Amino acid sequence: MLVLGLETSCDETAAAVLKDGDTILSNIINDQIDIHSEYGGIVPELAGRSHNERVHRVIKESLQKADLHLRDIDLIAVTMG
Repeated sequence: MLVLGLETSCDETAAAVLKDGDTILSNIINDQIDIHSEYGGIVPELAGRSHNERVHRVIKESLQKADLHLRDIDLIAVTMG
């Protein structure tokens, strides 16, 4: 089974592909340090906007690194919050 996992709950936009639950085929993390550092903490509105701008790219990079297409994915897991 191939799982695409997405993380957008805080200040990192990330996508990873796992095979059979224990083999990591890719793990792409895009942080937002540059956006939030001047504020001394995470600004939720800026974080959300950044996720919208970056999530497609990290998904694409993660699938490319795993040498897969979205149609190959059996399950998509996402964070809530």
